[in-house]
Amino acid sequence: MKLNETLNIPLRSIDREIENIIKHDKHLSNSDLLSKSIIKLVNAGGKRIRPLMVVVGSRFGPSPDKKQIWQLAAIAEFIHAASLIHDDIIDDSPLRRGQPALHIQLGIERAIYLGNYMSARVMELVSQYSADQERYAYDLSSLVTTQLCLGEYQQLTHKYDYGITIEQYLEKTKNKTAGLMASCLQIGARAAKAPEEVYTLLYQFGEKLGMSFQIRDDLLDFIQTSHTLGKPAGNDLKSGQVTLPVLFALQDKACAALIASIDAASSSEEVQLAIEAISKSDALAQTEALSNQYLTEAQHIIEQLADYPAHRDLQALLDYFSGRDY
Repeated sequence: MKLNETLNIPLRSIDREIENIIKHDKHLSNSDLLSKSIIKLVNAGGKRIRPLMVVVGSRFGPSPDKKQIWQLAAIAEFIHAASLIHDDIIDDSPLRRGQPALHIQLGIERAIYLGNYMSARVMELVSQYSADQERYAYDLSSLVTTQLCLGEYQQLTHKYDYGITIEQYLEKTKNKTAGLMASCLQIGARAAKAPEEVYTLLYQFGEKLGMSFQIRDDLLDFIQTSHTLGKPAGNDLKSGQVTLPVLFALQDKACAALIASIDAASSSEEVQLAIEAISKSDALAQTEALSNQYLTEAQHIIEQLADYPAHRDLQALLDYFSGRDY
């Protein structure tokens, strides 16, 4: 069963609100390239994990406004989609979900402008909220210019940097991935007027899931095929992203020199040798262990929220992430 079905959340309601973000922009024509490109991007697939988390968070409050929650969920997906455009450009990744990435379809310059428009559109939407609603939406949209951008900058500045520490990697991961997931749960709960102690715990839960999610995604780059991933396998290392499996493998003297020799001029054969060395080391097992540790910590938070019926939705999210079906 699909995650949205397990959670009993109709994706069409979220998708409709995402489309409305474009259709209700008076500056855009439904027929122009920008509008068509964004609609194509958001309709290209994806599990809608972040908007689903907004809806789940709202179930912990006594008075959710469904229309407002759908709008916040749509904003969350819009932010995520915009970040993917920039992410693929930074990573020089030609594929996204098995299809040519947007910068391949439109060119880098147009793709950057499109991602910038999407970020700006979110801020415009926020300004239209009432004073009460704005508090929640602003916190979510501010990630566009703070945590997400900081995470992307950290990723860009550490390309081929084999001296990066595990602590720096975890900070980048928190900014780039986990922060948005955590905020989605928290803001859904705040919008539904959940108690502070509840939405604080939800933020912590979302952060744990987000950390596990990104670590697992970095691991998949070494253990799955390009067809399964929807993007080139081994692309992270080839594009200079020093992820957790690489950092653990660098601690192994038997393969550290080989890995550290990889740079922008390395051939595909040299990159493949480094990938094979990483796969034969203990790095992948160490990476999986840390991913699972975050999931265990998330499970403890669910237990603290057991008095709320919606804790079962958190369990569904955790089970989904634990199943690695993403």
